[in-house]
Amino acid sequence: MRETLILLPGWGLDGAVLQPLAEALRSDMQVQVPALPRLSSAAAADWLDELDTRLPHGCWLAGWSLGGMLAAALAARRGERCRGLITLASNACFVASDTWPTAMPAQTYGAFYEGCQENAGATLKRFAMLCAQGSADARGLSRRLQSNLAASDEPALLGGLRLLASLDNCAALAAFDGPQLHLLAEQDALVPAAAGDALLALLPAGQVDVLEDCGHAFVREQADVLATLMLDFIREASDV
Repeated sequence: MRETLILLPGWGLDGAVLQPLAEALRSDMQVQVPALPRLSSAAAADWLDELDTRLPHGCWLAGWSLGGMLAAALAARRGERCRGLITLASNACFVASDTWPTAMPAQTYGAFYEGCQENAGATLKRFAMLCAQGSADARGLSRRLQSNLAASDEPALLGGLRLLASLDNCAALAAFDGPQLHLLAEQDALVPAAAGDALLALLPAGQVDVLEDCGHAFVREQADVLATLMLDFIREASDV
């Protein structure tokens, strides 16, 4: 029986953005791309409770951006009931702090949050542009991403942003004993590639790689490359 992998989407874009990656992975795995909870709550426990209830156990957990952070927190909660963890363009903390400086500056995050309060639709379009930065065809990729924008549900969008600001996965990542792969993008405008060194320092037994010449939306632009890296890692982990 093939193993199951859960692939969680990120903030602001629906699961369709992950379908090319999911299709590339389905040659070897059963892949599910569930929607994230639509919660106004910023409490991680509320998001994890819902995900833990509706997602199967005993599978691999993976996710992009916020989805990767939720996958990491859920993996730590499940422990041995999680086969392994893969994050894509995710950080231990999304917003920089004294304890985790390699993240988005708090001032940048604050301006983005205010923009979402004032005009969620315009902020989502700007988000698509930021995701596309670093691509060889940033303008074309941004247009394609805009077709996958989430609904302008302001309470849920703001709840997700507050969750991004509050979620600190340092302890969760360090506590999870299963195999871990963290893939970052060299030109990411939202999650600095320098976070790779911080993740390696936090997780000496984990695997961290930075893909060159791509940005935050490498899940769409580099789907085949990512699928190969993910499947190779899963095979190696399964052989141990």
